[in-house]
Amino acid sequence: MSSVPPKVQQQLGMLQQIQQQLQTVAGQKAQYEMAVKETNRAIEELKEVSDESPVYVNVGTVMMQKEKEKVLAELTEKAETLDLRIKSLEKQEKAMQAKFEQLQAQIKQAMSGSPQAS
Repeated sequence: MSSVPPKVQQQLGMLQQIQQQLQTVAGQKAQYEMAVKETNRAIEELKEVSDESPVYVNVGTVMMQKEKEKVLAELTEKAETLDLRIKSLEKQEKAMQAKFEQLQAQIKQAMSGSPQAS
């Protein structure tokens, strides 16, 4: 078995780095998706409560009473912000996936001895 050329070793290192970044992004995205799901569930539950019913929210270690409409507005804004973060992560993920596939193809070509396409 022949040794791996330094350039390919470097590319393999970059490939591993991208793979780790992809895992990190996927983890963050899953957390945000779960938060959006919980927020949307809270919004739906809150919509079923009468306008006169007291609504409490956690603020640090205490619970405070707030107006239903304010809480709904805050939750809706939170869901929108989380959606934006998810879209940003998806964009990042897509770019990293493309880079990963490009690097993978370059490594395969280098290891098979054929000239690189790019």
